[in-house]
Amino acid sequence: MAKYIYEHKNWTNFTWNEKAINAVFGEVKLMQGKIIGQMNALGFSEKEEATLKALTLDVVKSSEIEGELLNYDQVRSSIARRLGINAAGLVPSSRHIEGVVEMMLDATQRYALPLTDKRLFGWHAALFPTGYSGPYKIEVGKYRTGEMQIVSGAMGKEKIHYEAIQQKLVKPEMDKFLDWFNNNNQLDDVIKAGIGHFWFIIIHPFDDGNGRIGRAITDMLLARAEGSSERFYSMSSQILIERKRYYEVLKKVQHSSGDITKWLEWFLHCLKNAMLVTENMTKRILLKAEFWKQHENTEINERQRIIINKLFDGFDGKLKTSKWAKITKVSTDTALRDIKDLVVKGILKDSNEGGRSTNYILSEFTIE
Repeated sequence: MAKYIYEHKNWTNFTWNEKAINAVFGEVKLMQGKIIGQMNALGFSEKEEATLKALTLDVVKSSEIEGELLNYDQVRSSIARRLGINAAGLVPSSRHIEGVVEMMLDATQRYALPLTDKRLFGWHAALFPTGYSGPYKIEVGKYRTGEMQIVSGAMGKEKIHYEAIQQKLVKPEMDKFLDWFNNNNQLDDVIKAGIGHFWFIIIHPFDDGNGRIGRAITDMLLARAEGSSERFYSMSSQILIERKRYYEVLKKVQHSSGDITKWLEWFLHCLKNAMLVTENMTKRILLKAEFWKQHENTEINERQRIIINKLFDGFDGKLKTSKWAKITKVSTDTALRDIKDLVVKGILKDSNEGGRSTNYILSEFTIE
């Protein structure tokens, strides 16, 4: 069995090939500036909505990576309440969701504060308010006191994917990590976010929840990189999409002798992809704002308003008369009248795809 990275002397003196990561690192920095510029062009409420969406996705998707499905509306409501965002349709949230949200907001809103073991213990306790992870009782709000293996497979046929640092070394290794986190100012915070994620996952200091806390640490450093608590993209959403590759790269680099080029390459590409998703989303928001500005004096009823907004926000499937009727809870005759009215006004048009029933799209605005 190949040695684990932490079995090498001075294993945290990580190295990487600057040339290999320079191009993608440059693209990430460019995208960062572009997104901030785009967001500043938005109105206050659109900007708030974009922040709320990014933070909600981050919380939901980070848990989904661990196989836990959180209620999107509850998460969104919890974040909106805590940030004082006046959002429509708020619902009560469970104690568990409140805890997960608390951790994420502490990381991203108070990004400039030092990261301490006490703060990490608070995050851990917030993640596991009952002291249980599923049916299992775990050690909460402190570093693990046992050894840690990541195993899969049936009993007797277990496969060990990773054996973490020995328990007795967790505290000294975490002290070293936190000292680097708080005091190393030589590195760009984007690179630091990649290293921090990997380093924390290798130590695996808690009984459970290491992945989610590792991703919160990443978000904290990315907020530092931008000098802003406003989040406009979700790294966790992208990690979920690229999960297979995420684990493959981790598995490979955990056996390196200190060279983490492959990990940083993957991390930066993943970050770039997360930003591209946001760039497209922002284009939609800007188009939507522009559309309503142009049509502020056009007579548009509430049903039409709902569907037009849905088309800008990313409509699921094709817009047919039957779908319009179902969404707005009216007869197909009323739906058709609504549609025809918008066609006459030049807002909707036939998509010209042929077939038995007509599909409609927005005519003035092209959305990629």
